[in-house]
Amino acid sequence: MKSDIIIAQEAILKPIKEVAAKLNILEEDLEYYGKYKAKLSDELWDKVKDNPDGKLVLVTAINPTPAGEGKTTTTVGLGQALGLMNIKSVIALREPSLGPCFGIKGGAAGGGYAQVVPMEDLNLHFTGDFHAITSANNLLAAMLDNHIQQGNSLNIDTNQIVWKRCVDMNDRVLRNIVVGLGRKADGVVREDHFIITVASEIMAVLCLADNMKDLKDRLGRMVVAYTYDGEPVTAKQLNAVGSMAALLKDALKPNIIQTVENTPAIVHGGPFANIAHGCNSVRATKTALKLADVVVTEAGFGADLGAEKFLDIKCRMAGLKPDAVVLVATVRALKYNGGVPKTELSNENLLALKKGIVNLEKHIENVQKFGVPVVVTLNRFISDTDAELNFVKEFCENRNCEFALSEVWEKGGEGGIELAKKVLSTIEHKESNYQPLYPVELPIKEKISIIAKEIYGADGVTYEPSAESAIRMIEALGYKDLPICMAKNQYSLSDDPTKLGRPSGFLINIREVYVSAGAGFVVAITGTVMTMPGLPKVPAAEGIDVDDNGKITGLF
Repeated sequence: MKSDIIIAQEAILKPIKEVAAKLNILEEDLEYYGKYKAKLSDELWDKVKDNPDGKLVLVTAINPTPAGEGKTTTTVGLGQALGLMNIKSVIALREPSLGPCFGIKGGAAGGGYAQVVPMEDLNLHFTGDFHAITSANNLLAAMLDNHIQQGNSLNIDTNQIVWKRCVDMNDRVLRNIVVGLGRKADGVVREDHFIITVASEIMAVLCLADNMKDLKDRLGRMVVAYTYDGEPVTAKQLNAVGSMAALLKDALKPNIIQTVENTPAIVHGGPFANIAHGCNSVRATKTALKLADVVVTEAGFGADLGAEKFLDIKCRMAGLKPDAVVLVATVRALKYNGGVPKTELSNENLLALKKGIVNLEKHIENVQKFGVPVVVTLNRFISDTDAELNFVKEFCENRNCEFALSEVWEKGGEGGIELAKKVLSTIEHKESNYQPLYPVELPIKEKISIIAKEIYGADGVTYEPSAESAIRMIEALGYKDLPICMAKNQYSLSDDPTKLGRPSGFLINIREVYVSAGAGFVVAITGTVMTMPGLPKVPAAEGIDVDDNGKITGLF
């Protein structure tokens, strides 16, 4: 089959105003970024806010493997299938980060005949939202260091600066740096750090804010440092809120594009689920619910990360109630979890499938703990045998899950009709009794323990001494009653990426804890997970090019 980028470039795109019209969006409510992408105006919300909400379907997955799962592809294909069935539907996705595009993972536009387009625009600069977030983040960092240089009237302890600079690129040498070298006029010498833009609290703030007022309130609450007396210093105290909001004014507006089958897609925000809360913006999701009868959204990585944060953080804060969860797996990935090397995944192996399906089993149990009905879909590969497919189908149906095969990568929306029917049947016949996993009023350690034991299957939690003291300080400062955003590797239910399947008898180690007061959650970093990734030995960037006519090649 053709490569993703060739399929995307051969797609016949409609003018974005025609795509938006499917959702009854008028041209006056579009702010154009060329022919095929636009932002939704602030005025649109006022027009649609009293519409009844559509149904909300979350797509998540098992833990990712080198064998591939196809979560975003399934999300896009399901939205296309609903469109073919004349269901008024819209897809709500996150924007891709440049880090994975030029690194190892690739883009986030789906794949095959289930993609959002223009794929090159989406995976690269798009409408500039990430640039705006990066600029706002680094403006705050510059104002913080300037305040210290200009007399430090807030009494900031330079050894307790917690605000980091950011860049939307995998650049490991920026993880730990020294700034202020040179002359006295060049600033105070201190250790500093970079994170990737998707891990910036401003990304989380933008994705959780309802409107400009909410955005500014959240920006103002962000903690950037602590004084010598241990008191938090906020962005508001640095008088940085207005200028950051000015940079973010347009980035706050959701973007609308289309799929290769011209299905509407609202794409906005892009926090990673392994180091942030991993969902598209609240504003995009709420707008989509007012515009369509069914909204298909996704949360990053496996259900232990993206889905848990979608259900415990985003839905709780935004008052959302998901009607169904689609859990994506592949026979190949399940066999990989059962110990089969990547080179042998095309061979039938029911023993390994039985051994590895426990990973899927745990994710089913986890989603069901939130009271939301589950539909399991297998992203079908040509090497899958009938015996393997039937085994997974029976396994899922025995656990009170609907089951459907998905062939959207190869067939587009037509390949998702079976899945779409199961999703619609689930919405109609199974009630969602959604509730978060824990009450926010619990102590921080107790909330972390609940996630570690209930979602990951850990026996308990250990803490580095610095994490212990950070929790005591956070609670003493009044930030106790916030949900927890766990930063964990995506490959395993544990904090050890080599433990596949459904590991047991392990502890989760908390390395670092800090408060994201603007976003409204406490971050707990586990194991060795990094907030600034590095490039692999052969980065994808080496294979990307543009020809003399401006046509991009090598993106995937």
